[in-house]
Amino acid sequence: MAHIREMTEADIDAVAEVRVRGWRSAYAGIVPGPYLDALTVEEDAARRREWFTRPLRRSLDLVAVAPGSGAADTAGPGGGADGTVVGWLAAGPCRDELPDGDGAQGTAGEVYALYVHPDRVGEGFGHALLTAAHSRLAERGHGSAVLWVLRDNHPARRFYARAGYQEDGAARDDVYDGVELTEVRCRRPLPPPPRPPFGPADHRPAR
Repeated sequence: MAHIREMTEADIDAVAEVRVRGWRSAYAGIVPGPYLDALTVEEDAARRREWFTRPLRRSLDLVAVAPGSGAADTAGPGGGADGTVVGWLAAGPCRDELPDGDGAQGTAGEVYALYVHPDRVGEGFGHALLTAAHSRLAERGHGSAVLWVLRDNHPARRFYARAGYQEDGAARDDVYDGVELTEVRCRRPLPPPPRPPFGPADHRPAR
């Protein structure tokens, strides 16, 4: 069973490993091979560290930890007594500043990125990360969530559709090593945050 927790600075190397392995697996045949081959865990970790420690960071960073099995888990990136980091998700306020929709006030939340180590895809870690992110975004006051996915990444599009996301018609292009690729935007409503427990004021008799 996946354990979802907030990322710490100690997780940066493990997250970089997940990201690079995730890119190479998910985008093979979509993003040009030389671009993927040039990715390194060391460079990604350096960028993650700069990004994670920047002042006034507003992003929510979650990691999925697979249950540990003792000392063997400490052998590689992400290993530890409590398990191994096998997935990472970043979310926060929508960068497009989209309204929540349906007349709601405020802006939508956004899932910026979600990666699971390719050896652990299909075990529920991505779903657990996404579910936790939806709850955290709702607690921050967002009524809906958006994300961008490559149009040609059909497995990811099916995954997000099963999670309740629908394409909203928006698209944008990005260029990787001279190859133009299109991303489509998906959106879904978020469940309302849980109500706080009753306090003394909630039990006052009606007048």
